[in-house]
Amino acid sequence: MSDPMRILLVGAGGVGSAFCAIAARRDFFEVIVIADYDESRAEKAAAEDERYVGAQVDASSADSVAALCREHRITHVMNAVDPVFDMSVFDGAFAAGADYLDMAMSLSRPHPTSPYEKTGVKLGDEQFAVASDWEAAGRLALVGIGVEPGLSDVFARYAADHLFSEIDELGTRDGANLVVTDDEGNEIFAPSFSMWTTIEECLNPPVIWQDGEWFTTPPFSEPEVFDFPEGIGPVECVNVEHEEVLLMPRWVECRRATFKYGLGDEFINILKVLHTLGLDSTEKVRVKGVEVSPRDVVAAVLPDPATVGPRMTGKTCAGLWVTGRGKDGAERSTYLYHVVDNEWTMREYGHQCVVWQTAINPVVALELLSRGTWQGAGVLGPEAFDAVPSSSCSPSTAARGG
Repeated sequence: MSDPMRILLVGAGGVGSAFCAIAARRDFFEVIVIADYDESRAEKAAAEDERYVGAQVDASSADSVAALCREHRITHVMNAVDPVFDMSVFDGAFAAGADYLDMAMSLSRPHPTSPYEKTGVKLGDEQFAVASDWEAAGRLALVGIGVEPGLSDVFARYAADHLFSEIDELGTRDGANLVVTDDEGNEIFAPSFSMWTTIEECLNPPVIWQDGEWFTTPPFSEPEVFDFPEGIGPVECVNVEHEEVLLMPRWVECRRATFKYGLGDEFINILKVLHTLGLDSTEKVRVKGVEVSPRDVVAAVLPDPATVGPRMTGKTCAGLWVTGRGKDGAERSTYLYHVVDNEWTMREYGHQCVVWQTAINPVVALELLSRGTWQGAGVLGPEAFDAVPSSSCSPSTAARGG
């Protein structure tokens, strides 16, 4: 029997706090140490459950992460901070002999001369480069286990194993009809997820997998109108850099893999203006004697995604549109999806729907690992595991199509 699961949660922001609210209803772990650069925020999240402990951590320091792991005899590190810190948290977990999970992957770097045609350093390349070290140590790094990436990747494995004999395209499609208002009821611009991460993935060259290779396109390319279910309706979606495209083809055979996000014209225009003004840059500039990152400033002046829930209405949808041939050999098109209503998550958990939907999947994954239902070593994506690990387990999400 494995040792009791002792989890270090790095990051007590919107997703981290939602993770705590969800995990508090489960019994598969012994303790969760909630660590944040702002210890008061960690302590606030730790008040959710008597099994939680608050702590301070510098997520940019692998030594800081490793020291906290050793102090609390951590078995699993759950990374819930912006992906700029992925490698330091990842390396810290390995140094301390802990398993690791994150909801993104290590960052990309565009091709130096052909950024909109060729890939440079791809999402996850830094982590996959040391996969053999993790495997040799018998340690697991489960990367991309949020909702997207995460649940959509589980859908890909499910589609390949149970629905399709041949897959033409694995097309992740993400859309919502969420609205945030001010105190007077006027609609305002307030991202429902980390603005730092949103800028990163939306302004980087999107990656597409086709016919056995990855290539890139310009941001916001190939617009299409996708009709989302459960009242969300038609939303224009565009290509965005995202981890699914770098994960799915490693374990699931397909001719093409894409990720398209329903950003909307206003959001796209704002992102383009930020880029034009250089406000998307992470390079620090000196302002009145103080060095600051323009992107950090943009993120700081916008409402914290963790706080907008009470002023937000609508639903968010994460899903995977799969086309190809079914098990019977006939052409098939199926959208596997998960829709969450903000009113429900606020009422049931006290957290807005986007961060809740992201946080629930790593909780499920950790429980599967704790019970030995999922097992593995190395750097693996969700596709590497059985999407239906027992005969009594079936997808709790919906599907539509043929």
